[in-house]
Amino acid sequence: MKALLRALDDPEHVERPRGFDTNAEAYRARLLAERLGSAFGTSCAADLDEQDSSAFGRVTVPAAATRAGERIVLCLSAFGRLALVCADNPGAYCGTEDARRSGALDPADLRAVAGVLGGLGYVVVPEELVEEAYRGQVRCLSERPTWRDRYFGTF
Repeated sequence: MKALLRALDDPEHVERPRGFDTNAEAYRARLLAERLGSAFGTSCAADLDEQDSSAFGRVTVPAAATRAGERIVLCLSAFGRLALVCADNPGAYCGTEDARRSGALDPADLRAVAGVLGGLGYVVVPEELVEEAYRGQVRCLSERPTWRDRYFGTF
């Protein structure tokens, strides 16, 4: 997975990769929200209004629709169709495994989310991995940038 993150890192294209098709990716993200809504028996919101960021948007599964009673937030990157799956919000837990152990992410819900993401060509990146130090060529706003800053943050 780290090799993929390094391969996508392009200092000449900070916010969007070369050839990024905004309309096609917005359609895919709306489809993601629709399919998650079907999987969870609810309506899922898609927020695609990211600016000055390598993040493309977020899709949220409401807490009332999850087994754990905690909302699931999917953060989408403009790069490589990368997706983070987080309980409540990114960084609310010390990663996906911590949220699962804490009871905030149910394994069946995680499987459902992963299935929908995979079916649309997204690659799930463990939240623990994006918290590791970023040492690439792109200057992030953070003093100690992480891979989250690079692919899901603002510049």
